[in-house]
Amino acid sequence: MAKKLVIKVTAGADAPERCSQAFTVAAVAVASGVDVSLWLTGESAWFAVPGRAAEFELPHAAPLPDLLDSLLAGGRVTLCTQCAARRDLTEKDVIEGVRIAGAQVFVREALADDTQALVY
Repeated sequence: MAKKLVIKVTAGADAPERCSQAFTVAAVAVASGVDVSLWLTGESAWFAVPGRAAEFELPHAAPLPDLLDSLLAGGRVTLCTQCAARRDLTEKDVIEGVRIAGAQVFVREALADDTQALVY
């Protein structure tokens, strides 16, 4: 098994099942001791803003705020630089612990040794 997992989630409320799957897989990996980096891109970028995860609903799915909290506690959560800019989000707008970084950082993380990358 890869020692590191990089997950890019491109879906938000527009594709709730895909979004929930990404957060669930990431949270389970963190709970399993895997080094996880979750990237918020596209519509999932909004979940970097305080309170937005609480607005997400999907029947029979773990609450998104709980999954996000576990990721912030045990992994890394990154908001895509371009996605943030398109939504007029800056560091002062996002949840504490969420970093804003660009494609070069994603590529470096995704291509690191012993790393598996997934895109949802």
